[in-house]
Amino acid sequence: MAAPAPAALEDDPTVAALIAARPLLSLHALDGLVLEQVPLSRIAEVLGTPAWVYSAGIMRARLAALQAALAGLAQVHYAVKANDHLAVLRLMAAGGAGADVVSEGELRRARAAGIPAGDIVFSGVGKTARELRLAIAEDIFQLNVESAEELEMVSAIAAPLGRTVRVALRINPDVDAGTHAKITTGTARDKFGIPFAEAPAAYARAAALPGVEPVGLALHIGSQILSTAPYRAAFARAAELVRALRAQGLPVRRMDCGGGLGIGYRDEAGASPAALAGAMRAAFGGLGLELMVEPGRWLVGPAGVLLAEVVLVKGGRFVVLDAAMTDLVRPAMYDAWHGIVPLAGRDAVAPAAAVDVVGPVCESADTFARARDLPRLSPGARVAVLDAGAYGAVMSSTYNARPLAPIALVDGDRWAVIRDRQPHAELWAGEHVPDFIG
Repeated sequence: MAAPAPAALEDDPTVAALIAARPLLSLHALDGLVLEQVPLSRIAEVLGTPAWVYSAGIMRARLAALQAALAGLAQVHYAVKANDHLAVLRLMAAGGAGADVVSEGELRRARAAGIPAGDIVFSGVGKTARELRLAIAEDIFQLNVESAEELEMVSAIAAPLGRTVRVALRINPDVDAGTHAKITTGTARDKFGIPFAEAPAAYARAAALPGVEPVGLALHIGSQILSTAPYRAAFARAAELVRALRAQGLPVRRMDCGGGLGIGYRDEAGASPAALAGAMRAAFGGLGLELMVEPGRWLVGPAGVLLAEVVLVKGGRFVVLDAAMTDLVRPAMYDAWHGIVPLAGRDAVAPAAAVDVVGPVCESADTFARARDLPRLSPGARVAVLDAGAYGAVMSSTYNARPLAPIALVDGDRWAVIRDRQPHAELWAGEHVPDFIG
């Protein structure tokens, strides 16, 4: 007997509402779902599925809007971890953004994309000695130090080289960002940053260490933040600390306000850059600080979609796609909600029914949506999983020996492949079978 169909959730936006809320996405009777001026079905025909598609126009527009909101107030350093493709980094650099990196690989990617070392901030709780040496050799803009222990490491590496490293101490303000527990980074139970009460001593220590120049403070309280209230609380604590450090005669000239600006995945309003700017001005406006922010998701999340094809519909309940958690892991990892829209015009307006949308991977977590009210889809129908430009392809894996999907970039009426589909043989190209196992 077939499994009973799930009950639809009444508050889920319709396909029409999802499209209407995304200005560069449109539905045409003949061309179906169109991103900027390119029918997504055309890309799917050429590349097959699953496949990623990014919009250059959306990225440019969102970076320009953020820059306008922060004009004369703060520098933008794009969080490379959100989407590290060279083409994306090049777009960010062309729009005037620097980079926030958290690994040697991201630092090298940013440099390969043409981002000057003087526009790069290096964050992260566990930088290795090798990574620190690279950052020092590159003479990056700023190293965000996350512990007293790391501070000693920096000095021990830089001083013998005769180098002085500009460091900001990342503080942990113990402020709950009100987001998912797995992407909260600014509470006392999180691994990130120097505890607030220990920061004055750590800053004084930094000022005394050879090879270290403390230039300011940094914080980052989490990701997908939709309200300014957590920012205001964290910024108020940081401003308090700036005043206290200066009262001790310690120089503080920079404040890295972190990232975390959220987007609307369902029908909620995304975070407002203007509101963030207001919170920054309220806390730091009279302190004469150089301010910076490190957004990622807000800039690129709405610019990406994951194209997939329906393999089969099982028992009328499970719509099985050829895309999986190996492509987009956010629903499995965070129970994240992503809009799902058919590519064909006729499919998009078909009668709806509540279904579970799942992938083919041998894990129960390989699920994109549960009890989602969607137009009826048949095998061979194609869909777009929306708002997948951040923490999508960059978090993909090859679990179940599934090759990495290709990526296309749309710009107006043009599009190009910016990453080929990974050949199966490449999955084991670097593996070796020793002689002694026969």
